Amino acid sequence: MRFAAIADVHGNVAALEAVLADIAALGISDVVNLGDHFSGPLAAGRTGDLLLKRDFPSIRGNHDRWLLEQSRDEMGPSDAAADADLRPEHKTWLAGLPVTLVYRDEVFLCHGTPTSDTTYWLETVSPDAIVHQAPIEQVEREAKGVDFPLILCGHTHIPRGVRLRDGRYIVNPGSVGAPGYDDDAPVYHVVQTGNPDACYAVLEKVQDQWQVMFRYVPYDTAPMVARARSRNRPEWARALESGWVR
Repeated sequence: MRFAAIADVHGNVAALEAVLADIAALGISDVVNLGDHFSGPLAAGRTGDLLLKRDFPSIRGNHDRWLLEQSRDEMGPSDAAADADLRPEHKTWLAGLPVTLVYRDEVFLCHGTPTSDTTYWLETVSPDAIVHQAPIEQVEREAKGVDFPLILCGHTHIPRGVRLRDGRYIVNPGSVGAPGYDDDAPVYHVVQTGNPDACYAVLEKVQDQWQVMFRYVPYDTAPMVARARSRNRPEWARALESGWVR
């Protein structure tokens, strides 16, 4: 059993196209999508067209939920920019997505954690705004009751695999389209991977053991960088260009 996992495209259609081409070049036909498809100042509509066409098993992320629950006046700037670019069929597709999903009877998909689309799972933020790997005890608490050998999450944009002490494997495939961002919860902090390449993961079951390969895919970032700058989002432009928010 072999498939690819993508997450956190955030409207970056150029990165998504590059990742899908790389997946095809590896001979992989099955892809799962862990949410936050559109939010950002880039190309939400074109991203929606591509995702609807491919119709991967997909779930909703926190930004997808806000696009459905909030009016444009209530949205943050990234969600509002995406909302202005989406068509009704994109919203209809989002509304039909589940919050979690079981893939092929043994892979559990969620965006943040099994019970929250806004909680960091494999990372934590210290009071002095440092993002670091979460302790195993904290990770295992969130995994309680999720009885699947492979568990996939997104949300933090940081590629990471953590094998629990009972053998379950939790994997975040990283972000296809947004290698850095800032957030104000639980305190203001910055997440930045330092790599502008699009990122995803290949998962393969070998002799009843799940293995992960993280793939970084270079692509022409210039059009997306220019679009971010034209929409007065210099922090997005910096992250797309370099992998660093600041």
